[in-house]
Amino acid sequence: MENRYFEVKKPKNFDITQIFDCGQCFRFDRIDENAYEGVVSGKYIKISQTEDKLKLYNTDEKEWDGFWSDFFDLKTDYSKIIKSFSDDKILTEAAEFAGGIRILKQDAWEALCSFIISQNNNIPRIKGIIRRMSEKYGKEIYDDGNKKYYSFPDAKTLYLAGEDEIFALRTGFRAKYIYDAAKAVFQDPHFLDDTAKLDTKSAAEKLLTVKGVGNKVAACTLLFGFARYDAFPVDVWVKRILEKYYPHGGSGHLCGKYAGVAQQYLFYYERCKNNVYINKIPTEKQEKRK
Repeated sequence: MENRYFEVKKPKNFDITQIFDCGQCFRFDRIDENAYEGVVSGKYIKISQTEDKLKLYNTDEKEWDGFWSDFFDLKTDYSKIIKSFSDDKILTEAAEFAGGIRILKQDAWEALCSFIISQNNNIPRIKGIIRRMSEKYGKEIYDDGNKKYYSFPDAKTLYLAGEDEIFALRTGFRAKYIYDAAKAVFQDPHFLDDTAKLDTKSAAEKLLTVKGVGNKVAACTLLFGFARYDAFPVDVWVKRILEKYYPHGGSGHLCGKYAGVAQQYLFYYERCKNNVYINKIPTEKQEKRK
């Protein structure tokens, strides 16, 4: 890791391990016990944390204040959100355990495409597909002398590449869905902007018009690509959590304005409370989220 960096005070309710290991994004990798590197919207960054500070590499204070603080959702008061869950014992415990999670404000197109790729898949394979796709069709944005980093390809580039070329990236059955999503976004330049203007239910319905986008992919796209905190993705793990902790019906918070944040706390809590992944660098064989 480079020696040049600058430090900022570690924000409250902020833990990079929890943020990057909760299944919400696929472009960041752990490179040390408390350090990650990744690409966002054509920008490369390395970030490490201590108990009270963040060290930021390959960026500056102006970019941190103008771009990264928004990406990490630093303007949202997560302590207030956690406090709003105080009447739910399970959710409160989960929030105390996973209170360093913040919902990353990711690019909407990349989120849509990434969660299409995530279907019936695991984290190492998802990252592998996205990496190959970016290396083939993205733009080189950073070279540290040992490794090159690439932006995520835009919809036009993937649409013009065609379904067969997308399949060649070992995307499997998802190739036709990735292609259809690229086609929808390329042929209608306002598709994502129009989606952003809709209420969450209507936005989900619009996303469902894309082949291969079901309720879970739509909800993930809305939560992580449109910052719709009320979107509540349900996968096999969340179903198990609901059956275990809410057998007689979910808490009102699970369909409220912070339902997506609650989902992330519950998911991370249930998967990691026994330190299965915390402070460990995941191996290729560890399937983290389907």
